[in-house]
Amino acid sequence: MKDDEPGERGRTGEQGAGGRPGPGVKPTRPQGPGGGILMGRPFGVPVYVGPSWFVVAALITWIFGGQLDRVLPGIGGARYLVALFFAVAFYASVLVHELAHTVAALRFKLPVRRIQLQFFGGVSEIEKESETPGREFVLAFVGPLLSLVLSAIFYGAMYTVDAGSVPGVLLAGLMVSNLLVAVFNFLPGLPLDGGRMLRAVVWKITGKPMSGTIAAVWVGRLLAVVVLVVLIGLPLLGRGGLNGGGLSGVETVTDALIAAVLAAIIWTGAGNSLRMARLREHLPRLKARTLTRRAVPVESHTPLSEALRRANEAGARALVVVDGQGAPTGIVREASIVGVPQHRRPWVAVSTLTQDLSDGMTVPAELAGEVLLDRLKATPATEYLVVEETGSIYGVLSTADVERAFVAAMGRPQ
Repeated sequence: MKDDEPGERGRTGEQGAGGRPGPGVKPTRPQGPGGGILMGRPFGVPVYVGPSWFVVAALITWIFGGQLDRVLPGIGGARYLVALFFAVAFYASVLVHELAHTVAALRFKLPVRRIQLQFFGGVSEIEKESETPGREFVLAFVGPLLSLVLSAIFYGAMYTVDAGSVPGVLLAGLMVSNLLVAVFNFLPGLPLDGGRMLRAVVWKITGKPMSGTIAAVWVGRLLAVVVLVVLIGLPLLGRGGLNGGGLSGVETVTDALIAAVLAAIIWTGAGNSLRMARLREHLPRLKARTLTRRAVPVESHTPLSEALRRANEAGARALVVVDGQGAPTGIVREASIVGVPQHRRPWVAVSTLTQDLSDGMTVPAELAGEVLLDRLKATPATEYLVVEETGSIYGVLSTADVERAFVAAMGRPQ
């Protein structure tokens, strides 16, 4: 019931929403690390169903099926088939909730990596943060708004069927469940949609997105505690649990487990939102120019020992292979140098250790922050050639140096 931060960065801005599966689409296995079964690509965004969804679907089928025997006497074993249909229909309606976030994000030119339907909801993985608090508010608001609209539609449809029939019971269940999804996601704490709306409001007032995140995170943690008290403490009072009765019955144990899982999801989600916000705050410190190793140009036939001698004299830590006109053609990989024994280096030409340059392996020296990470992510490599605006060689950027700088930045006190 939340959207992920733009990851890797976020994780990608904290997002809030519900989660649900798409019906009528033949599932296929994802080609990459999709996190579940690929159900389709609405608006070009892949929708995955995680393994935990099947656990929830079975739980809903069991609980709702048991209730149907009282509401629809005589339905017999078919009640579990009806309950399974309800579970799928509910998650399909939650998918609409997630798609509302997705459409809004795409409208604001924010890329969406995927939608994943999983335990107690779904995640819309939006890769970039909203640029303004107004857009952040809209992006969060549309999800629960769509759930309210669906609840109203199901409510209206209830008047077209017999309330005591299977369609009547299903419509009533979908009306109530979508209403609960909307109300739950309107709660003003991260990682829920209401938390993102609160974040946007505080951001607007203070002018600081981090202040909004911190406020919404602590409200989210408070909500986690409230969920435990309301869903466990109050039922125990009503059943005499505090008067020596203790936990009684499967229903009470189920309520307690659901409450504990919900509270844990909210608490950990709030913490993850704060970590993602700090990640984005530190991103501008990652600058290609400051992280780049000085490099010396060498021709492809140069022996490795000679190339290293020139690098040591110049105080450089990297080698760039150039052609006869001085144009860069490749980078001598650090890992390859380490693998050559000292006594063989005079007989090994740098060309045998060179990784040819592709278009994506040339990085402007002025790139920084998220733009730099996106550039590196688009063309995975261990080293990149860093150049000035004029095209002249500035040096070599190692992904290991970027990772170390990022870890160091995240470790600094706020």
